[in-house]
Amino acid sequence: MLHILRPEIFQSGKDGNGDGMQSFLKSIHLETREKDAFVVHALFSLICILMIVAPVNVRTGIRLFVLVIVYDLILVFVGWFRKDRDWLQLWIFVSILSLFQVFPDWFLSAQLKILVFPEDGLFKIGTVSGYMMGLWTIPLFIIVFVGEQMEKRFSSGKAALGVGFLSLIMFGGSEQTLWMLESWYARNVTMVGHVAIYILIPEIILGLATWYGYKMVKSRNVLYKTIAAFGIMQLYLGSAAYFYFVLETLVRS
Repeated sequence: MLHILRPEIFQSGKDGNGDGMQSFLKSIHLETREKDAFVVHALFSLICILMIVAPVNVRTGIRLFVLVIVYDLILVFVGWFRKDRDWLQLWIFVSILSLFQVFPDWFLSAQLKILVFPEDGLFKIGTVSGYMMGLWTIPLFIIVFVGEQMEKRFSSGKAALGVGFLSLIMFGGSEQTLWMLESWYARNVTMVGHVAIYILIPEIILGLATWYGYKMVKSRNVLYKTIAAFGIMQLYLGSAAYFYFVLETLVRS
């Protein structure tokens, strides 16, 4: 891992199989932390594939829980190794928010009964599988990181558009694919494929609110980050309930 993150790995080489990747990263003029993020998520994607397809008798919930822990450890290690304070502050913020995100999932599954977390071999928090405490960290870190880099390169307006679009792609993609792992699935709502329509706008709002909220508290202490994360969770929960009511009660009636 130390070798992967050395700056030299991103410099153009004269031989070896890494020339293609090095040339690609150089051609799009990525900053050091952008290169780090690219390598981290490429590595994590490979780990996910290996973990999911591994022919071992391990239940889905435990596999996802392990992957969440691995992702967090990688982020913390990279932030520490690079001495990148902003990287670590972002991880802290989205990790706190991910903990709070258990409550909307709990509400949707226990009260509205439109979200199901089947038995997956892992402990549950109410009706929510335990890995959800950290799973939101993954998309939210990516979304906010990309939003920050877009704002540096372009403008706040373009960054907001990018964050909204990326939120739709990432969360919508998760809804469409993760059911195959027997992780969670929606029921009794309007669907396109395996995607619940009512939740798409709330998830876009979540992505935008997380990006903007982090901008407001990135230089503040953990208390401010916790308050902001709690407010964002409530915004998402309220948005989910509102759009469920509008689309599933008013429109369908």
